[in-house]
Amino acid sequence: MAGFGFLALGFLFPRAGSVGGGFFRTGGYLAPAEPVPESSVSRVEERSPEDKERWWKKGLRAISEGKLAVVLLAGGQGTRLGSSDPKGCFSPRNTLPIHWYIMTSPFTDDVTRKFFESRKYFGLEADQVTFFQQGTLPCVSDDGRFIMETPYKVAKAPDGNGGVYAALKSKKLLDDMSSRGVKYVDCYGVDNVLVRVADPTFLGYFIEKGVSSAAKVVRKAYPQENVGVFVQRGRGGPLSVVEYSEMDAAMTTEINQSTGRLRYCWSNVCLHMFSLEFLNQVANSLEKDSVYHLAQKKIPSIHGYTMGLKLEQFIFDAFNYSPSTTLFEVLREEEFAPVKNANGSAYDTPDSAKLMLLRLHSRWVVAAGGFLTHSVPLYMTGVEVSPLSSYAGENLEAICRGRTFHAPSEISF
Repeated sequence: MAGFGFLALGFLFPRAGSVGGGFFRTGGYLAPAEPVPESSVSRVEERSPEDKERWWKKGLRAISEGKLAVVLLAGGQGTRLGSSDPKGCFSPRNTLPIHWYIMTSPFTDDVTRKFFESRKYFGLEADQVTFFQQGTLPCVSDDGRFIMETPYKVAKAPDGNGGVYAALKSKKLLDDMSSRGVKYVDCYGVDNVLVRVADPTFLGYFIEKGVSSAAKVVRKAYPQENVGVFVQRGRGGPLSVVEYSEMDAAMTTEINQSTGRLRYCWSNVCLHMFSLEFLNQVANSLEKDSVYHLAQKKIPSIHGYTMGLKLEQFIFDAFNYSPSTTLFEVLREEEFAPVKNANGSAYDTPDSAKLMLLRLHSRWVVAAGGFLTHSVPLYMTGVEVSPLSSYAGENLEAICRGRTFHAPSEISF
């Protein structure tokens, strides 16, 4: 075996899509994709100040009653970032004092735990945070063979953010949530610098709609943007997501003549809300009907790093099972700054995400009556507002009005 990097795998998985951008499926059937009905999306321009105030208060009330838990998906290895550290260790984040469930993987668990310990859990008590590991799946070559990490060990990778359902069930964390009185679960990815953790407005909207699942979406920036999009599975069917690698050119570029938008324009940005009842149903359903997506990545092998395929489950696969889903549009510049690639890449880098954060917070300061000076062009810098001072730009007038801040700087109490 030492002379070969691969073991045959093809007989293990029935083929249901192309290797370059498809998926393996162990059962069930996906109906053809249709555009999401307009009635399924809450668009930014449709919301009144009264709506937002009502949702905010409703969400805060549920949070104060302990009905919300937060799940952070932090098991990814960050291979595109070119980093040996987990993605979540790029920069510390703070959150509300809600119970925080953090999904790691065998590759990120130890470093992530030590990262939290060294930073004293970012102001939380240690018992407010629960770490749990997702599973792993074997890595394969383009022709369906196992990639060998050593002569005696198959290369494995995390089973994707969709592994969260099986992991929550196997670790009995869904039962743990129930025992805490949790009714709703906010679930988000670690690689979005602008994520609004436990957003009361989103939670209030979710509660008011009475649905099983919901997702924040942004409008696709351009046809070839590497983001998955929401679709409807058949007329009247459930909403689900088609990953960008699984979309053909026609689907990517098609225009809705009545709206002028792309027909498939609602981008999935991994900001989801679920009822706990639905998560329990999903954890059981995915055991019987699993979907494995394919992602081409660099994989360590006995011959050094080689390009191969990681099999992943995606968190959005659960939407296929939801009896009711609604989409909640947010503004990209306010809530979506992904960190996917290493600095020097064309897009979605740590530097680009940092700049989006500084620009957003600079707008908060100006809106609150503050002024900015800078020694470099302002579009290349800005200020950061401490999350202890403001959650989403509110309550900054007392700190900012009439004051001048020199960028770059941090604003806090």
